[in-house]
Order: sequence, then structure tokens, then C-alpha cells
Amino acid sequence: MEPKRFSLACRVGNSLYMGFAGRNLLGLLRKQESKHGGRRGEQVITIWGGATSRTMRAHWACHELGLDYEPKLIGSRGGFTQTPEFRNLNPKEKIPVLTDEQFVLTESAAIVTYLFDTYGQKRFIPEPYTKDRALYNQWISFIQMELDAHTLYVIRKHRDLESLYGAAPAAVEAAIDGFNKQIRVADRFLESNEYLVGDSFSGADLLMTTILTWAEAYGFELSSNLVDYSGRLTSRKAYKSAANLNFSITPND
Repeated sequence: MEPKRFSLACRVGNSLYMGFAGRNLLGLLRKQESKHGGRRGEQVITIWGGATSRTMRAHWACHELGLDYEPKLIGSRGGFTQTPEFRNLNPKEKIPVLTDEQFVLTESAAIVTYLFDTYGQKRFIPEPYTKDRALYNQWISFIQMELDAHTLYVIRKHRDLESLYGAAPAAVEAAIDGFNKQIRVADRFLESNEYLVGDSFSGADLLMTTILTWAEAYGFELSSNLVDYSGRLTSRKAYKSAANLNFSITPND
């Protein structure tokens, strides 16, 4: 199916950034350029994907930065990720995907880091080669592995999507226990810190917030401390606008 198309009118300096990969995808983007009044030579960042916590991360980062970008809202199970056109972008057939000119990047944490490094103007991410950057890397690795892939995503695969991946009750129970254990690491840290790295919002907080909203949707009982932390960050204007966009489709779209 064709991805849903949107345009956001927020500029980065005097430039727009246009991503493309493959002749068919370029044609699709040119149609959108014409539709949205783009001029030849303008460059637009494109984010492919919607409807999941992982795609939310990419859209939220773009909204925090005020980027003019093209959201291509496709679901993970709507069939578009299995097309030859999309495989030219990501042979893994997964979302989100970022394109920036001819540069293609996958994996949500990598996309958030790239966007903040490239367009953040020293906002939202610590400087490279610093101890704060090492702490940032530590948190995003912890979030991606211990709170996402090893726990919440196991629940998603073997409970919500058991028709695709098979039922595995023991694995689901272990994942629930594992999440409850590992989230206490963040809880204890945030008892005495407003943010995960330094004294301001960063990509690490962005990723952690998507984990907490995902966990709440799955019925986990989070501490009042984590609920307050998540509530502060989901009240950000950029979060709200990104969520309205990202969750305007379902995984089957």
C-alpha cells in the first residue's frame, strides 16, 4: 500500500533536506515535492514509519528540532515494508528509516543520535568525546537492550503477535520480571536527577520516555517517580505533535 503523506512547515536555516533511495522512491518524493510546493534542488529529510514506539522516537526528534521533513507513515505490518522499493531503503524490512539526501539510516536510537548530532546545534545531546557522551551512550544501550529488545519487545512478539512469532508464555513471564527489575535502575537514578544525562533533556530521555509510555500501555505499574518523569516529558509540545502524527495510523496501515 502507498504510505500516508504529510508535510511539516518548519525550516532548518535556509535549507530543506530531501531524502531518496531508488528510482521509484524518488518518483514518490517528487510527487510530494510538487504537492507541497517544494522547489527543485530543495532537500527534505524523510522519516519512514509510524504507529510504534520506535517510530515515535524518530518523529519526536524531528519535532524537537523543528525540522522540515517528510513523514512517510507506513505501518510495520501493512505490507509496504516488504516491497522492492522499501527493501532498497532497508533490506531488514523494518521501520523507522531516515533518509537525508542519499544517506540512509535505520535503527531508532541511531536516527535520534544522528539528528541531534547533525541538526541540534549542541542541543539535546552531549558533545562527542566527553564523559557525558559516554553516559549518553550507556543509557541508550541500556534502554535498547534491557528495556526494549530483551523485555518489552519479547512481550510484544510472543503475546501480542503470537500468531506471527509463536506463543511463549515462559519467555513472556521472564520478560515481565526482567523489565520490572531493570526499570528500577532508571527509577533509582531519577530519584535524585531530573534527566538521565546532565541537567537538560537529551535523546536518552526521549528514548526512555517512549519505553515508559510503552510499559504503561502494557499495564506495568510504574513508580510515582517514573510516572512524574514521563508526564513531564510527554507534556512537551514536540512530543504531543509527534505523537499525534505517529499514532494517526495503525501497524496494519
